[in-house]
Amino acid sequence: MKNNKATAHEPLFHIAKRDAVVWWKAWLIRLLALLAALIFAGVVTFFLTKENPLQIYATMFDGALGTARRRWSLGQNLAMLLCISLAVTPAFKMRFWNIGAEGQVLAGGLATTACMILLGDKLPSSVLLLVMVVTSILAGAIWALIPAFFKAHWNTNETLFTLMMNYIIMQLVSFFAYIWSVPKGSGQIGVINRSTQAGWLPKIGGQSYLLNIIIVAILTILMYIYLKYSKHGYEISVVGESENTARYIGINVKKVILRTLFLSGAVCGVAGLLLVAGTDHTITRDTAGGRGFTAILVSWLAKFNPLFMVVTSFLIVFLQKGATQISTKFGLNDSFSDIITGIIIFFIIGSEFFIQYTLKFRSFKKEANA
Repeated sequence: MKNNKATAHEPLFHIAKRDAVVWWKAWLIRLLALLAALIFAGVVTFFLTKENPLQIYATMFDGALGTARRRWSLGQNLAMLLCISLAVTPAFKMRFWNIGAEGQVLAGGLATTACMILLGDKLPSSVLLLVMVVTSILAGAIWALIPAFFKAHWNTNETLFTLMMNYIIMQLVSFFAYIWSVPKGSGQIGVINRSTQAGWLPKIGGQSYLLNIIIVAILTILMYIYLKYSKHGYEISVVGESENTARYIGINVKKVILRTLFLSGAVCGVAGLLLVAGTDHTITRDTAGGRGFTAILVSWLAKFNPLFMVVTSFLIVFLQKGATQISTKFGLNDSFSDIITGIIIFFIIGSEFFIQYTLKFRSFKKEANA
């Protein structure tokens, strides 16, 4: 009687954790999710705009890759998003939720700006570039070390701490933008060293963005090796799994936290350098452009694998560039392009559920036998 009662109340299905899925199956699930997202977004597009969904998607492709200039722009944006994603990955793998990448990028960019303005006419170009590299790396690293120090010693909430650090550096950038503004009082710095180009990163093969892309490609390989094959990478993984286990086997957890956040902030500082000296040649509080938050999504979707982040970064940037072209060509407002982008990202994120979990249905055969 008790068994029948228990069976009667057994749910139709329950969610169970999957065993580890082979990498190619995981990516197949993501591709199927992407295909489903395109179909669903196409249906939504037709009912909202009466436009041909295939033309919408063709426009997205054209907006991202249609011309050489657009391809270089996509490559530049991909490199910047990837660089910041690489920066947050060691911290995230350690379960230190660094939400302050946006501010760490600005810290590096502000240091670069200061060097270009204050030292641009005082140092030879090669020396100036070296000083810019060192100061931007240190600025980003120090900005990340502040919350890391409090976390390591007093177990403060790193999510709130790093988030609030963003607002502080934004105000600092606004302050110095007013101090260095051209013309005075405008609150905008304008293009720095336009006539001399002192502190501008050099072009390679006549391409302004190629050096940025090369630097980020090298960083991607180095970060992959660091996380997968180095002792430091192993310690990051152990601390991320369990701090108690890490202490038990002799790992200095405080040291790992500080070292990892120094690295995270340093790479953000490099991103700030590339954005200011290699792309914009100026700085505003929006220089990072929200990439610090988008990088969280990129890193998580790639499961903290730097090589897979190339794919996820490309997907995000492709959608952003393509969505902008949709708004321009079809006369739709930005909200519609955001709807399309949101649907696709939602499906891709949702696919992670089917990679991590499975649905177990109640066995009706057992009920019949009972």
